Amino acid sequence: MSEVSEQPSAWLVAIRQMAMPADTNAHGTIFGGLILSLIDQAGAIAAQSSGASKVVTVAMDKIVFHEPVHVGDLITCHARVIKRGRTSMTVCVKVESEAPSSLAKQIEPRQVTQAEVIYVQIDDHGRPLPL
Repeated sequence: MSEVSEQPSAWLVAIRQMAMPADTNAHGTIFGGLILSLIDQAGAIAAQSSGASKVVTVAMDKIVFHEPVHVGDLITCHARVIKRGRTSMTVCVKVESEAPSSLAKQIEPRQVTQAEVIYVQIDDHGRPLPL
């Protein structure tokens, strides 16, 4: 994959979802796997919004969870394309969380994590397809 830098696209609110009880671990916070899934989906939405048709995930960088997400929190995934190659693109996904009580008080959301995800556009046979 030869990557070609370009101007990053604007941030897109790709996913906004409330954390539900079924998404919790034994400690009462939201599973990290749910957040990883949201990152992957948000990145794919940004890739498709920037012109890709069918994409698959190739890589996701190191994920560090800075803040826990609790039941009832609103999870927001912001995504933007930061690099385009011939068949691939890199998308930065930023995940924020805010408690329902902070919405009315207009308190800034907490950044939970951030990741860069690489997607490759593929054809119907699963082969890389130029963007």
